[in-house]
Amino acid sequence: MKKFLALLMAAAMVLAMVACGNGGNNANSGGNNDQSNAGGDTNTGDNNNAGGTVTLKIGGIGPLTGDAAIYGNATYWGAQVAVDEINAMQSDIKIEYKFEDDEHDGEKAINAYRSLQDWDVDVIYGCTTSAPCLAVAGETFADRYFQLTPSASSTDVTAGRDNVFQICFTDPNQGVTAAKYIAENKMATKIAVIYNNADAYSTGIYEAFAAEAPNQGLEVVSVSTFADDKNPDFSVQVRDAQSAGAELVFLPIYYTPASNILKQAKDIGYAPKFFGADGMDGILTMNGFDLSLAEGLMLMTPFNAYSTDERTVTFIDSYKKLSNGVEPNQFAADGYDCIYAIYEAAKKAGIADGASHEDICAAMVAAFTDSSFSVDGLTGSGMTWSTSGEVSKEPVAVVIENGIYVNM
Repeated sequence: MKKFLALLMAAAMVLAMVACGNGGNNANSGGNNDQSNAGGDTNTGDNNNAGGTVTLKIGGIGPLTGDAAIYGNATYWGAQVAVDEINAMQSDIKIEYKFEDDEHDGEKAINAYRSLQDWDVDVIYGCTTSAPCLAVAGETFADRYFQLTPSASSTDVTAGRDNVFQICFTDPNQGVTAAKYIAENKMATKIAVIYNNADAYSTGIYEAFAAEAPNQGLEVVSVSTFADDKNPDFSVQVRDAQSAGAELVFLPIYYTPASNILKQAKDIGYAPKFFGADGMDGILTMNGFDLSLAEGLMLMTPFNAYSTDERTVTFIDSYKKLSNGVEPNQFAADGYDCIYAIYEAAKKAGIADGASHEDICAAMVAAFTDSSFSVDGLTGSGMTWSTSGEVSKEPVAVVIENGIYVNM
């Protein structure tokens, strides 16, 4: 009788294990169902562990709708290209991928994160923009999820959080690099700055630029601010730069307000040089934007979509197929590189299938900060990471000529 009961209990345990397997097996691994241009069927996951296969569930967060949607869709599609490539390899690591819309809002980003937790996510990819990423990073730190953001560049995102890493340049890095580049290339000596004082990204770049400018012999003759990227009127800021005699206007802002500044400068006949940071990337793909306004605009970016190297060309072709013909920007390339960095770190760490997210987090942190770990991507070769989560790679400055980027 005892032997029969033991056999019965063992059978019951097996049934329970089957029934309680990974609850996310039937989730849509291609992203948000409301995204109309998601590029078709993207159910790329494979939860079978035959032959030692490891399934890694990566959950992305970013704005698929709203004013910052160009950035969010770029990181979504860029990552999907990498997921598709990796899942087509003869590799023991397979990726399930799900992306949630945060509408560039901190509270909605938290809701997106909770949804990914319900999906039984292993690694967080995102957020796309700094303010939502700040909100989510506090949660992932407490819950011990590894997090890699493609484009949230505020140092506050990683500060005091050993589990949060960036693949983009930090805001201070961009500000210092911009000041040095302008001075070294003798582009101007009198500089005006227009920045968003309500945005961590914009403020961070401005503060670093303002601190470095005197060291480079640059005189900041005009500083003006705004507090809403939706503001259509920048006439006061533009006229202040003009009356101060600024030869160059530095715009550490996103492309939407920049497009209005460029138009209003032209309307009053003010034609200085304009220099932007990586948030300017995307201005050429704005609906209804007059491309002639961007002629001569300079910006810093780690990725030039008009390069002709084989990997870039292949990426662009795959990206356009997913996005219904949309041109990729640097955020797309950052997203692509994020997935490959996660994949390479998972290989190095020897992630086991079914490992807890806490164990995965510890293993990924160790891999990323190992001195022997580096990643060659679209946005940089030999990328490495410090224990602060900051990436090391070289920036590229481009100028817009005839509607395309040209390396400077």
